Amino acid sequence: MRLTPTLLVLAYSWTFGAQPNVVLIMSDDMGWADPGCYGSKQNATPNIDQLAREGLRFTSFYATQAVCTSSRCALMTGCYPNRLGLGGTALGPSSKTGLNPNEQTLGTLLRQGGYHTGVVGKWHLGDQKIFLPPVHGFDESLIIPYSNDMWPQGYFPGDTSRQQKYPELYWFVDGHRFHAVNTFDDMDTLTTMQGFRATKFIQDNAGRDKPFFLYLATSMPHTPLGASKEFKGKGPTPYADTMADIDHTIGAVMRVLKEKKIEGNTILIFTSDNGPWLNFGRHAGSAGHFREGKGTTFEGGVRVPCIVRWPGVIKPGTTTDALAGNLDFVPTLVEACAVAKPKLAIDGQSFLAVLKGEAKGVREVFAYFYGDKLEAVRKGKWKLHLPHTYRSYENMIPAEHDGSPAQTHQSKIDFALYNLETDASEKINLLESYPDIVKELKELADSERRKLDAGKRPVGKI
Repeated sequence: MRLTPTLLVLAYSWTFGAQPNVVLIMSDDMGWADPGCYGSKQNATPNIDQLAREGLRFTSFYATQAVCTSSRCALMTGCYPNRLGLGGTALGPSSKTGLNPNEQTLGTLLRQGGYHTGVVGKWHLGDQKIFLPPVHGFDESLIIPYSNDMWPQGYFPGDTSRQQKYPELYWFVDGHRFHAVNTFDDMDTLTTMQGFRATKFIQDNAGRDKPFFLYLATSMPHTPLGASKEFKGKGPTPYADTMADIDHTIGAVMRVLKEKKIEGNTILIFTSDNGPWLNFGRHAGSAGHFREGKGTTFEGGVRVPCIVRWPGVIKPGTTTDALAGNLDFVPTLVEACAVAKPKLAIDGQSFLAVLKGEAKGVREVFAYFYGDKLEAVRKGKWKLHLPHTYRSYENMIPAEHDGSPAQTHQSKIDFALYNLETDASEKINLLESYPDIVKELKELADSERRKLDAGKRPVGKI
C-alpha cells in the first residue's frame, strides 16, 4: 500500500498521538555567545536560558550562509541558497528576484500536511507579490519585508546616509502593504509588536481541529537597535537592552503555550540567522571565542545558537555537539510532523534521531558557501578553508558615532586546515601536518561543488 500524506498523518496519530504544533523563532544577527546559556555575562536572557534547561542545546549548529536572505532561504527550503539563486544576498526593496514560487517551503509543506500556518516578523525572501508569504504556504502573515536598516532614517537619529537609498519601511499584512515604520520610536516597538502578533496567533489557534506552525523571525537585534521602554537604557549596552526585549518576547511565547495547555505537544525552536555584525561596537553581539562574524565563513559568521524543546521527546537540560544547520529544519520537521517530503531535491538532513536521543549525530559534512563560492568544507572535526578573500573585523577603528558602523577591510586566506575540536577559534593552521586530511577535504570540496552545480534551480523573477 502506498502511503499518501493523509495516510502518513493517520499513521503518525495512531502511533504517537496528535501531530505536534511547531513554533520556530529566529533572531537576526544574534551571535553564538549572546544568550546567557551560551556564556554571555552581559545579556540577561532568563527565558532563553530556561528553554535550554527544558530542551536540547546545540553547540555546533550553523546558519547555511552568513547573510539575511540566504540564511532564510535555507531555513525555509532545506537547500543551500545558491542552489536556488539566492546565495550571498540581502534583497533590497523592489527587488526583481526572490524565492521562486515553485519551491516548497516549510509553510507549504506543513499547510499541505494539515497545519494552519503563520509567519510574523522579518521575511526577506522578496517583497514583490509573487514572493510574499501567502504564495509560500502561509495562511496568516504580518511581516517586515526586509532588514530594518533598509529605511531612510539611518542607524541613529539624524543619520542621513540612507535617505536617498531606501524608501519607507512598511509592514505587510497577508501580502498587503500596511503601516510604515517611520521613526526610531516605531523601531523601539518592533519586537513588542512582533511578539504580540505571535502570541495572538497561538491563542487563536490553540486547541483547534488542526495543528499550527508559527514562524517568528524577530527583526532584532539587527541594527538599528530598538528596545521597549521596559528595557531601553536599563542594560550595560544598547545591545543588551535589545537582547532583554527579545528574551521577554520569547518568554511571552512560552507562557501562552503553557496557559493554553499545549506546550507538551509543541516543538519550540530558537536560533539565529547568522553571526554578529561586529563592526557596530556596543550595538553588536558576540561570537565568543569564534573567529570573525557575519558575512564570513569563519565559525563566528556561521555558528549560531540553537535550542529545541519538545516535552516527552527531548530529554531536558541536554547538550549536543552534533553537526547540524538551519537547512536541516525542513527534513527534521517534515519527519517529526509526519507530512509529505518535498518533491524536489534538498540538501538538508533530518536530525530527528538526535532530538530523540537515538543518535549522537547525523550530518558529517557541511559546505561553507558564501554567494556561489565554496569557501570551506567540514568533515567531522576537520575544516579546510579554500583560498578566498573575506570581510574582516580585526583591527577596526571604532566609528565616531555610537551606533554607526566601523569600516571593515578585505583580507585573504589561502588553504588552511583547522581541527575544530581543539581549535574552534581557527588560529592554528595544520595544513602541513596532515597532508592526507587536506587531500581528502580537497576532494570533498570538488564533490560538493559539482553536486550543487548539477542541481541548480532557477531563482524567482518578475
